Amino acid sequence: MTTDPVLTLTQWLSPAFPVGAFTYSHGLEHLVATGTVTNAATFFEWLTDTLRHGAGRSDVILLAAAFRADTAELQEIDDLARALAPSSERLLETGQQGSAFSRTVAAIHNIDLPALTYPVAVGHAARLQNLPLEETARLFLHAFAANLTSAATRLVPLGQTEAQAALLRSTQLCKDIAATAITETIDDIASTTFASDIASMNHETQYSRLFRS
Repeated sequence: MTTDPVLTLTQWLSPAFPVGAFTYSHGLEHLVATGTVTNAATFFEWLTDTLRHGAGRSDVILLAAAFRADTAELQEIDDLARALAPSSERLLETGQQGSAFSRTVAAIHNIDLPALTYPVAVGHAARLQNLPLEETARLFLHAFAANLTSAATRLVPLGQTEAQAALLRSTQLCKDIAATAITETIDDIASTTFASDIASMNHETQYSRLFRS
């Protein structure tokens, strides 16, 4: 490992990395269309719930499990990640981003990285590249929040300044959730963001869509 780990993670988790994250809204598009998310305040409420009680925390637990797993355990963790997706679009979101991430990281680092769901792929790649788990988890979660903020900027729409203010407010939350989640196991995974899960199911049949989820 000769590259600065923070710079490596910044590259992997930047909007420029070709995983197609900008095409997914995690069900937010349907919530905007139905008037549930209408401004910066309601977006921030949804964002914090998603990070704390939904895929944010769960994905970091999966990431940490993949980071610690040996090869024999990795497939079971990935199967669980797929089973946890509450809708076909959410499965597409984690599956296609993970496949694109694995393909690119394998090519640029010359490592063997199979197609995995996104958090599992990031966790396993971080282990292969000897990157620190805590920083990997924190930056992964912040990148997730940043992508959702970018989607909200276009969908609500939010002004650039109020969008960035919302993202800044989530920074400490990302740090706290990541620090706790990496100490937990897959048995601790739980989600109570039922409204968002239902929104992701309804998005599949929404007439007008900009995003794939």
